[in-house]
Amino acid sequence: MKRRGSGILLHITSLPSPFGIGDLGPWAYRFADFLFKTGQSFWQVLPLNPTDPIHGNSPYSSLSAFAGNPLLISPESLASEGFLSRSDLKGSPSLPEKIDYQAVMKYKENLLNLAYQNFKEKGERDCAFDSFCCDHANWLEDHALFVALKDHLGSVGWNKWPPGVRDRRTKAIDEMKIRLKERAEMEKFLQYLFFKQWFGLKSYCNHKGIQIIGDLPLYVDYDSPDVWGNPEIFRLHANKSPLVVAGIPPDYFSLTGQLWGNPIYRWDVLKEKNYSWWVRRIAHNLKLFDRIRLDHFQGFANYWEVSSGEPTAVNGRWAKGPGSDFFDTLLKYFPNLPFIAEDLGVITAEVRELRDRFELPGMRVLQFAFGNDPLADEYKPTHYIKNCVAYTGTHDNDTLMGWLSGDRDYSTRKPAEVQNERKNALRYLGNKTKKRKDLHWEFIRLLMMSAANLVIIPMQDLLGLGGKARMNRPGSARGNWEWRFRPDQLTSSLGKKLVEVTKIYGRA
Repeated sequence: MKRRGSGILLHITSLPSPFGIGDLGPWAYRFADFLFKTGQSFWQVLPLNPTDPIHGNSPYSSLSAFAGNPLLISPESLASEGFLSRSDLKGSPSLPEKIDYQAVMKYKENLLNLAYQNFKEKGERDCAFDSFCCDHANWLEDHALFVALKDHLGSVGWNKWPPGVRDRRTKAIDEMKIRLKERAEMEKFLQYLFFKQWFGLKSYCNHKGIQIIGDLPLYVDYDSPDVWGNPEIFRLHANKSPLVVAGIPPDYFSLTGQLWGNPIYRWDVLKEKNYSWWVRRIAHNLKLFDRIRLDHFQGFANYWEVSSGEPTAVNGRWAKGPGSDFFDTLLKYFPNLPFIAEDLGVITAEVRELRDRFELPGMRVLQFAFGNDPLADEYKPTHYIKNCVAYTGTHDNDTLMGWLSGDRDYSTRKPAEVQNERKNALRYLGNKTKKRKDLHWEFIRLLMMSAANLVIIPMQDLLGLGGKARMNRPGSARGNWEWRFRPDQLTSSLGKKLVEVTKIYGRA
């Protein structure tokens, strides 16, 4: 990112589609065309891994660090590829504008089961499928078996499975592979469909000069094939339950911090293994994306750990991360380190030093620029450096217009503080009234004209939507990850405004 550019943050689920959730079908290509026509160089997405209602459908809490989300598979593309017929798509249920995950899961599972049955009935091996299974065997075998075991053994965590299966004893695993072969094969097929469609979309974007920015969570879920298959690299009790779990202390978003519950890595063991699991994970993601946002970058320098069983993240402690040794190792495999450091939150000198030593661009979020934070000035566009990525907000923030209007909760700050923050923001614009409909464009212009090499605008902010379009409320378990934009919102006038501001400030 040595030259000026800009792009849009929009998760795949937020695209329009007739199937209740955005997917990798026609509208993904239409959005890529919109980016191309408006001079955008980047499309940033959230993690593409499987989601689960148990974890609020969050893409940051997934069954797998490697697998793709079957809910993103496009039924229309399956029909075009011959896995479904057009008649199979008729009579789809009437689904709401916001994502109803339970309804979507029920409908799509039926379609995907049908696609698999049609695939089997062909009676011949698919060479592309076989190649996919071979190329991805280092994670796919464990993932497919894990999914099959979850279906077979119920919803209990893997540490409650029969000892032979829990501890991956050869005889028990071999027996389960035979017994659950059909279910595991179907999961491999679903992953094949996902990656086939994703790589098709990525190729289309790259051909148009659009790079994809992916998002890589630092931690993985405990109840996953990643921990089940590699328990030695996580801090676990003798019974393989978590010894400590991840989170962050009280901050901007929550008075009690955020207790994520993910198991903590044994960085000493990972170092002995030359971080081989992480190298495989990053190599896998660099096939999916052109650049990767390292979520919770701070954790590589120092991380917050909480004893398992604590009700909140308050009673945690700081521990040392792998630091520069980790990134020195990555440099041997990935010479350019195509990363964006999510360096938000409590940023220490160690975090800054680690980020700057490897010349990783950090993040500047406009919404953090006008409060009482001692670092607020760094988030003002007038203070941006070239080597950073500027955002009006992230998926965890309120929308820009929601933030300005104050239609949000005050869980960590008093209403007076919020009012003062908005006043400071409007004063920064030159005391312009907050009632102007196009106020969001004034802030977008501030970012576009800044020194930051890359500017990313969430789609909600591009559309000037209020707080109801917010993607996520940290600390809240319901109502997140459900927003989608409507087809009629992608207008020609929107495109004209975006291409104009992109060209004026040298980002096209």
